[in-house]
Amino acid sequence: MCASYAMSACSKTCSLGIIAAVLLILSGGCDRTPPNLVQGYVEGEFVYIASPLAGQLEKLNVQRGDQVKQEMPLFELESEAQRAALHEAQQQVDQSQATLADLKKGSRPTEMVSIQARLETAKAALEFSQSEYARLLNLSYSQAASKQDLDRSKSMFEQDRQRVAQLQADVATAQLGARPDQIAAAEAALQARRAALEKARWDLSQKSQAAPQQGVVFDTLYRQGEWVAAGRPVVVLLPPQNIKVRAFVPEQRVGNVHLGDAVRVKVDGRQAAVAGKIRFISPRAEYTPPVIYSTESRSKLVFMVEVALNSEDASKLHPGLPVDVELGK
Repeated sequence: MCASYAMSACSKTCSLGIIAAVLLILSGGCDRTPPNLVQGYVEGEFVYIASPLAGQLEKLNVQRGDQVKQEMPLFELESEAQRAALHEAQQQVDQSQATLADLKKGSRPTEMVSIQARLETAKAALEFSQSEYARLLNLSYSQAASKQDLDRSKSMFEQDRQRVAQLQADVATAQLGARPDQIAAAEAALQARRAALEKARWDLSQKSQAAPQQGVVFDTLYRQGEWVAAGRPVVVLLPPQNIKVRAFVPEQRVGNVHLGDAVRVKVDGRQAAVAGKIRFISPRAEYTPPVIYSTESRSKLVFMVEVALNSEDASKLHPGLPVDVELGK
């Protein structure tokens, strides 16, 4: 009787075990993930807008969540020092231009008139001394003039001739202006000051920043009136083209995935899937991240792939959102 009771109990226990195993298999089959479906998440590559110069934040034209277009003003820093530097650089350029123009002009008109008048006087004196020397030279042949008077007349004639030559050279020099080396030095100084002017203009322009492209203001990191260090971002932008999907493909499937393959991205709460294309496949394997929950994965190695979306669909997805990526058959 004991043996019969034991066999009956064993039969009931085995039946319950079989039923439990069948239920476990059926439940596993119901939860089984399709082999062409992998998990991932939405990721955004942010654009950090900063000024290369430090200053107090005077204007913040946007707030978190604002949609901005390209070239729309974002913020302005105080710029009094840069405006003063620009004004000083402009004045130095004007000064250099005036100096160079003065060197190229030569002497002023009144100075030229004065030199020309002295030249005409010297020519008249030369003409007189020349005729006087000729007269005394003729008289010397008849011994009517002494040798001393002849020598004195000749000396005066030579002096007047040299004086005329000197004034003619002065007129030519006055018309030429400054020496070539001086003009070259003035031109180099002007170019250097023009470069300083451009640098001052650039410094002033960098105190206000505009959106480099269309996007949404993901965050603002400073409030109006705060001091912003050089190079520290003030506004964080998220352009729609910078929103992508990262998914993780098991090692045994990555061989069938190629760049440019069309995929479908499924988002919770949306009936229609979003179309995308694979634009990057990581060349390195990684361990299954903890955000991947798959009871069917037999391998702990996965490869990260990036899926590109069109801007309209991407703008509707929020970074960090978990998604399912349906690969090609």
